[in-house]
Parts: sequence; structure tokens; C-alpha cells
Amino acid sequence: MQASPLILTVKNREGILFSGEVMSLTSYNDKGKFDILSKHANFISLIKKNIEYRLKTGEIKKIDVDNAVLKVIDNKVDVYLGIGRSTET
Repeated sequence: MQASPLILTVKNREGILFSGEVMSLTSYNDKGKFDILSKHANFISLIKKNIEYRLKTGEIKKIDVDNAVLKVIDNKVDVYLGIGRSTET
């Protein structure tokens, strides 16, 4: 049985940096590194360092962040980046 994808949207003040289906997401908060997988519990956290997400193709992408808020509700993940510099690699 294959896990259903998460819908990830990453936004900053200028607009949307990424929007699409991902299989998992990894980031960091004050407690350390954490992962978000399909059917994750509802969750809100301040995040730092970066977010890494795995596309359905298996490719891993990374967005560096200075500070952000991450919200997970019903397999939908929204990330709101702060005023720091953000780049996708």
C-alpha cells in the first residue's frame, strides 16, 4: 500500500516558492529534527535552518530558511517564510 502524498505550499512575502505533492518533509525546530509523513497529526511549529521535501519521483529538494511557521492539517502542509533570505536548491 503506497502512502498518499502531502500537499506542500511554501510561501514568502513575494509569493509562492513551491506548491505541489510531496511524499515527506523534514525540518528543524527548537526540539531538533523532525519528519512529516502522510496522515501526520495536526501540527504547528516554528522552524529554522531548512526544509527538505521528497517529490513523488524520489528527488529531494531543499529550501533554506532563517525562520518560518509550518502548519499541518489533513495532509496539507503550509510553510510561511519570514523576512530572511530563502532559496530553493
